[in-house]
Amino acid sequence: MTEPRRVVITGYGAVTPVGNDAETSWAALVAGESGLRPITAFDASRVASRIAGEVLDFDASGVLDRKEIRRNDRTTQFALVATRAAMDMAGLPDRLDDAESLETAVVIGSGLGGSGSLIEQISINATRGPDRLSPFFIPMAIGNMAAGQVGISFNARGPNFSTVSACASGGHAIGEAAEMILRGDARMAWAGGAEATVYEATVGGFAAMRALSTRNDDPAGSSRPFDSGRDGFVLAEGAAMLVLEELDHARARGATILAELCGYAATADASHITSPAPGGEGALRAARRALHKAGMSPDEIDVVSAHATSTPAGDMEELAAIRSLLGERAPQVSVTATKSAIGHTLGAAGAIATVTMLLAMRDGVVPPTRNLTDPDPGVGDMDLTPLVARQRDVRVALVNAFGFGGQNSAVVIRRWDEA
Repeated sequence: MTEPRRVVITGYGAVTPVGNDAETSWAALVAGESGLRPITAFDASRVASRIAGEVLDFDASGVLDRKEIRRNDRTTQFALVATRAAMDMAGLPDRLDDAESLETAVVIGSGLGGSGSLIEQISINATRGPDRLSPFFIPMAIGNMAAGQVGISFNARGPNFSTVSACASGGHAIGEAAEMILRGDARMAWAGGAEATVYEATVGGFAAMRALSTRNDDPAGSSRPFDSGRDGFVLAEGAAMLVLEELDHARARGATILAELCGYAATADASHITSPAPGGEGALRAARRALHKAGMSPDEIDVVSAHATSTPAGDMEELAAIRSLLGERAPQVSVTATKSAIGHTLGAAGAIATVTMLLAMRDGVVPPTRNLTDPDPGVGDMDLTPLVARQRDVRVALVNAFGFGGQNSAVVIRRWDEA
């Protein structure tokens, strides 16, 4: 190739607490609806946080038969449904032909992998003994199986693995898949994140860290990014997947191009296992590096999709990073925190946020930050899109995703305006 490779997005799919597909989820987000409710997946009376963002009425029968559903963890099922939707949007067949399959990568991030299967089978081992364990226990529980099953189901035989960086996993998956295309290891990639963690042990574990909101009497108002009343995040589940392609590949098959993935970077805070570095220093470096690789200036950013989990320290450190990045333009840039509506989907968060920004570009709408009724004094003059969606021409978006361990991801996407 005589010109540098470029990575474009040609399809997306999502499963979230506010909708079992991307369009339903988007409509709910723009309308300011909440997907946070009292937990129904288990009896939550023993845990301090009894609210979550559950995916309701989920049906994987479009991609798996009844036997296969029993043999795949809920996380993997989410990933398969979201991938199939992304493939359909991109105009791809049910299974790739052999030539195409060799150049198609799959990268799916997940913070905890098949945690439901792990919890269930460990309980069986403790109460009934190891001879009663399922032969599918390990394949259902291991973190790479969502990527593996997507490759098997749709015949993708290029690079295939999972990124595991806690809540940055989905962002890292998308960015690393793009890097594969840029260096010539794939011409197409299916990338994103999936997570299903609404179980007593996982909710209890996060609650033991005092990471979760205990606003149990007000589920819809429990996730409050940037608000003075925030008291922790709300655990949630879901998935989102993108179809990424090398530009010439997308053009050759006549695909509709939605956006360009212009830049990606990953950094580490090397500071603390759960708290971000002071001033969001690691997040700031990631954003600057992603823009540098994109050949872009912070002045070009229209919207920042904030990681903003609704934790007392995390939100303000991220806001400090955004303010440092944007400088004097900071009050003119829209910031949105969709976790206020869907909760924290952990390894899927960065991928869901990226799909949300694609739809913001398409419709010229920034979804609101719910529950922002009493902004933290540190918010100052920043535009955090409080309570109500806002019309705005969105050409460039920055998507932040950060994980426990001090791991940061920044993805920059640009609307495709080329005729």
